[in-house]
Parts: sequence; structure tokens; C-alpha cells
Amino acid sequence: MQRVNTLIRERMTSENAPRIPEVTAHLIEAGGKRIRPMMTLAAARMCGYEGDAHIKLAATVEFIHTATLLHDDVVDESRQRRGRPTANLLWDNKSSVLVGDYLFARAFRLMVEPGNLQALTILADASAVIAEGEVLQLTAAQNIATTEATYFNVIRGKTAALFSAAMEVGPVIAGAPDAVTRALFAYGDALGICFQIVDDYLDYGGAGDGLGKNLGDDFREGKLTLPVIRAIAAADATERAFWERTIGKGQQADGDLDQAMALLARHGTLESTRQTALDWAGRARESLDGAPDHPLRATLADLADFVVERVN
Repeated sequence: MQRVNTLIRERMTSENAPRIPEVTAHLIEAGGKRIRPMMTLAAARMCGYEGDAHIKLAATVEFIHTATLLHDDVVDESRQRRGRPTANLLWDNKSSVLVGDYLFARAFRLMVEPGNLQALTILADASAVIAEGEVLQLTAAQNIATTEATYFNVIRGKTAALFSAAMEVGPVIAGAPDAVTRALFAYGDALGICFQIVDDYLDYGGAGDGLGKNLGDDFREGKLTLPVIRAIAAADATERAFWERTIGKGQQADGDLDQAMALLARHGTLESTRQTALDWAGRARESLDGAPDHPLRATLADLADFVVERVN
């Protein structure tokens, strides 16, 4: 991870546009957990890889992630990320979008350098799927007819795609058997889904986690996340009218968040969402049965527990 961090700092520089490293450093140095690049390193090592291409691929994964965060904060009009003001608030939307574009370009330059076409394809496809998931979420926002199936399509795209790609490129560059590659892909997919469900749960079931997660952000932005989708599915006519006004039409008043919380409690959707997150963490751990017998397998199992720690 030290080598990955060094490489990230080297590649995020720009001689001609000093704002690029300023904006990038603001986010990258903000104390992110670096879960995704760590997964790439672990997947490669547990498959017996002895080269250094995994360093570049891990840095690629983090650049892609950082670029999407910069873009997401513009789309969501966010004001806080990881407990600090967002880049679009400190600078402006234009800077955030353009620096995000720059990081995507740096990511593609890095992913080419190992010379592995399959790894390049995996990460390039993941970048497209992430954008696809974000657009799908945008089109589903404020539509109270959004189904759980659509929700899972959204989070599998915008979040799980990078988790699964981060895991998949490890065995690919190590030349591991296809069965191992499929198992580690499945682990990343399940862990990414779990990660996003936990995040969506905390928007209603947390009290702020000290990392910029504010209670009710998704409600105010009109996002249809799992707790709300399940509450709408169980709603009577009066409750459905409330959701249509607050989410569908975006007409929110003082006390509406408290009312939303009461409806989630009435129908037990926070608890069911919490249980769904735990179930996906279990699927992630089960997927590791197809991974090599290596000490890092236990570390990845612990990572699944870490992801659900805040709701467990």
C-alpha cells in the first residue's frame, strides 16, 4: 500500500495545471480507507503473483474511484465528503468535473502499462458500468415506482462493479485458474453490494459516522434506496401520498424526515435492510471457498465483517 500511495502521488501531479494536484490531494489525502486497491493487492498476492503490475492496477482502481467521487459530488450537489468540504464546494463544479476527467485519463494510462489486455478490458468495462449505474440512479431518482430489482442494478453498477473488478484483475495477472477468478469476482461483487446497502442504511439508521455521512442526505436528494423502496411497497394510500410528495415531487417541509423515519420503523424496513446487508456479507465470505488456501483469505473474510461492522 505504501508503494501504491507513492505511485498515486507521482501520477496525480500536473506541471501545467497546479489545480489538478490541489483538488486531487484534497480528496485522496482525506483519509479514505483504500479498500479497493487493497483488494487488488490481496487478490494478486493470494494467487501467487510475484511481479509489480498489481501496484499499478491498484493505483488505477483508486484513481477510478476518486474520479467517480469528484463527479458524484457535483451530481449530488454534496457539501461534505469524508468529514471535509467537497472539492466542488472549495473550488467549483467545473474544476471537480475536469479534474475527475483527468484522473480517469491517468487511470487508463496506468492500466495500460502492465501490458495485460484482459486486465485492461476488466477495468475499462468497469469504468463504463460505473457511469451506467450512476445514470440509471439519476433516471430512477424521485420515481417512487422504482423496484428492488432496479435498485440492485444501480448499486451493482455504481459501486459493486469496481469492487469486483478490483478483485478480478488480481488472479488475471497472476494467471490463476478461471474458477479462482470467478470466485474472487463473486466476492468483490457481493462485498460491493453489501458496502452500498450499509451506506444506504446509515443514511436513515446512523447518527453520522464522522466521515461525512449525514442523516437524511438520500431523503433530501430524493434517492430511492432499499429502506424507502421497501417502505413504499408496504405503504397504505396515505403513506404513499407522503412518499409521492416528499420523494416524487421533492416537496419537503420541516418534520418530513422524522415522518419518513417513523414509516421505516413502522414497516421494519431498516431492520430488513440491515439483515440484507449481513446476508450479502455472508455471500462474500462464502465466495472465498473457491479462493486459494492462503492467509490473505482470512483477511478478506475479515474485510467483509469490517464492512458491516457499523450495522452489525
